[in-house]
Amino acid sequence: MKRAIVSDIHSNLEALQVVLADIESEGVDQLICLGDIIGYGPNPRECLDLILDFDLCILGNHDQGAMFDPEGFSSGAERAIFWTRQQLETADDHEQNLRRWNFLSGLPRTHRDGRLLFVHGSARSPLNEYVFPEDVYNARKIEKIFGLIQGVCFQGHTHVPGVFTSDCRFRSPTDLNDCYEIGHAKAMINVGSVGQPRDGDSRSCYVILEDETVRFRRLEYPIEVTSQKIFDIPDLDSFLGERLKQGR
Repeated sequence: MKRAIVSDIHSNLEALQVVLADIESEGVDQLICLGDIIGYGPNPRECLDLILDFDLCILGNHDQGAMFDPEGFSSGAERAIFWTRQQLETADDHEQNLRRWNFLSGLPRTHRDGRLLFVHGSARSPLNEYVFPEDVYNARKIEKIFGLIQGVCFQGHTHVPGVFTSDCRFRSPTDLNDCYEIGHAKAMINVGSVGQPRDGDSRSCYVILEDETVRFRRLEYPIEVTSQKIFDIPDLDSFLGERLKQGR
């Protein structure tokens, strides 16, 4: 089976459209999203509409924040999620609006498929826990999380792609030449971010999982278009547009 796994779209329509076109060219059998479809960016309705028919989607913390009061968000992220909620509440098409809310409210926090686990944050705290590359120096944290993983956990949330192994190592896509063989060892695989990469590379990132092989895909998209949309919306912090250009 060939699966495309995306995460952290964050209402970035231009990035999502480029990624979906690339996925179509790959001829995948299954589409999976690890959450945070919305938040930060200027096109929440349009991005949700493109994800509605995915085979699997996991709940992200920004998705939850749109339904309930956001917790632990920065001021800019909080303003963005309140603006996002307003966009989803005031859409002209009532039927489609209801479909979006029903979709969000039904998203699971985890999904298991044999040895594969799919979450937004981590196996220990699926919605909110960040697992950063520097956490490899926190052996206790890594060991506890791996204790909850039977095989391979696919996750997002940090917007930093790469592979964690149970010997407390992290390897970036560059370290791996964009390819990782799963094998029998445990691993946590961060699929990166479609709409807001934060690893210093402004290109969208997602992965293709085919049998035991994981391939990281990086794609350029018209960042200036998305950034200008953000700048034109007073309720969205301009920093959210600037950081897209920097991949931070």
